[in-house]
Amino acid sequence: MSASTAERTWSGPSAPERLEILHNTRSIAIVGASNKPSRASYFVATYLLSSTSYTVYFVNPVVDEILGQPVYKSLADLPEAPDLVEVFRKHDDLPGVLEEAKAAGAKTLWLQLGSWHEQVAADAEAAGLNVVMDRCVKIEHARFHGGLHLAGFNTGVISSKRQVLA
Repeated sequence: MSASTAERTWSGPSAPERLEILHNTRSIAIVGASNKPSRASYFVATYLLSSTSYTVYFVNPVVDEILGQPVYKSLADLPEAPDLVEVFRKHDDLPGVLEEAKAAGAKTLWLQLGSWHEQVAADAEAAGLNVVMDRCVKIEHARFHGGLHLAGFNTGVISSKRQVLA
């Protein structure tokens, strides 16, 4: 059975637990960050830099700069241990990213939307890391901080009338 069709048995943190993770996070390393505006990692990076107080690090061995920020070749090259490692890498790369995250002293491994790896989650939790899979840091942060309306997401207001902003 392939990873995309395998039954999902792992249960991730609840919404209050994800909020707590984001609240306790001070630095985020984006592994697989791209300098291409069409990539999800670029969109997430733009949001994190403009709408949060997190220190954001970019990790990509083949890019030197993203959004005016330096790019590090690996998590080991960062100037500090990242609180959260946000992963934009293919499924087969995830075990290696976990090993780098553990060695770098990360507290949370966060796999982007569409990314799911039960063994990596089990191994990360066994090593004491928080794990979030198949969720977007940008969407989760915006959900908890009232910013989803900026991207056209449901804000929780149920009405047949268009909302007028004052």
